[in-house]
Amino acid sequence: MTTPPPDPVTGAGVVAPTRTDPVARALSDVVGGPVGRHARPHRWWSPVRVLLALTAVVMGLSVVHHVPCLETGWAVDQARYGKGCYSDVPYLYTGRGLAEAWWPYADDGGRHQAMEYPVGIAYAAYAVARVTQVVAGDGPPVAERRAAPTDGVWGLPGMAEETNSYFLLTALLMAACALLTAWLLSRAHPRRPWDALLFVLSPSLLLTGLVNWDLLAVVLVAGALWAWSRGDPLLTGVLIGLGTATKLYPLFLLGPVLVICWRRRELAVFARAAGAAAAAWVVANAPAYLGDAERWKVFWSFNADRGADLGSVWLALAHAGVPATVAQVNLWSWVFFGAVCVGVAVLGVRAPETPRLAQLGFLVVAGFLLVNKVYSPQYVLWLLPLAVLARPRWRDQLVWQAGEVLYFVMVWAYLGGYLKDAADTDSPFYDLAIWLRLAAQLYLVAVVVRDVLRPGHDPVRTDPVHRAGRAQEISTASKDVAV
Repeated sequence: MTTPPPDPVTGAGVVAPTRTDPVARALSDVVGGPVGRHARPHRWWSPVRVLLALTAVVMGLSVVHHVPCLETGWAVDQARYGKGCYSDVPYLYTGRGLAEAWWPYADDGGRHQAMEYPVGIAYAAYAVARVTQVVAGDGPPVAERRAAPTDGVWGLPGMAEETNSYFLLTALLMAACALLTAWLLSRAHPRRPWDALLFVLSPSLLLTGLVNWDLLAVVLVAGALWAWSRGDPLLTGVLIGLGTATKLYPLFLLGPVLVICWRRRELAVFARAAGAAAAAWVVANAPAYLGDAERWKVFWSFNADRGADLGSVWLALAHAGVPATVAQVNLWSWVFFGAVCVGVAVLGVRAPETPRLAQLGFLVVAGFLLVNKVYSPQYVLWLLPLAVLARPRWRDQLVWQAGEVLYFVMVWAYLGGYLKDAADTDSPFYDLAIWLRLAAQLYLVAVVVRDVLRPGHDPVRTDPVHRAGRAQEISTASKDVAV
């Protein structure tokens, strides 16, 4: 007798983590223990609604976490570094011409540095800036702002309050992205909506969700995973293309899509996904490129010219007496990443069963971050939706998150100068945090590689509801053949 498909409204027929995950089972003791055999889903509090409610709470707490910076005007190191509430959002509001209502790809007479992010972030930052100036504009008229010295805009009357309003409206946008991400992850495997809880309750979401605009790309990656699970390569490609126009890393999902399509002998499916991604990327970039091609190129030149920066293995090596030039870092980071891509492709082709997109995507993006020239604190968000679907087990996620939280604390201590009195130099403890973060990431990488090589360890392939569903699909297919 096979298990019926899950009920998307009540949550009936879904995998209960307290029955399949040892850590979840142990933690459930505080609420009465694992779900019993005779338990019935709540009529209204379905898994998805619980997840969305918890996401709203977490994002609200993230705003609370930034209150010290809101109260001190973002410029006091004891708050932004000492209390870890730093965010790029207010600084770029006044430092990239957004407070003066400049379109990011218009000539502002050289007053401001061009946005160093892809167009998706630039569009969103500009849109929220215009909304802020309409609904919460406390500062002087735009003409007066543009006439002020570029380094004095922040000090104009009302601009501190307006900058805080800009941050809070951006926080609302990021909260919407987090809510949609949670929904998409809960629907990627309809029998396993609770896997998204690993995203929702991640310490990294609370701590880094408002550091930058990265959740814009995260929701598009989650959407691509959801679309792929629905068998829609065109929508998958569109979302990958839009994600690449927001942050570069979603582009790397096309490699795993190619490996999966190669194994399935469905290269036409890959062609549709890749074509849709290219078209979406071109359409998204066209307004910026046509507006000012030179300002559009800043993202590419900025990253090409960047040397070893915060959080990277290259910076830790430089502190250890093994420095490298920008050219050397550029060369070897791409060489190592190319080797990672080849390794993941070989792994995917030779695996006993076709790997899941989240598994291969996680390995590729993790490989990129391990050798990248910079690891900003919020980059953990790039891995988060991929990781929770690739390895939905609390123990492994907590090990990885421990490394990320340690790094989050230490990077602000390093930037705030709090480590200088702890040693002869200000880097050993920070460098140790970098190496421990790398070790935590490599641990999760190793576990996912094992799951690919030995599918019997993969929680998604081995849960009882999944096996019952597969048995039902095989039985149905056999009947169809017989008929």
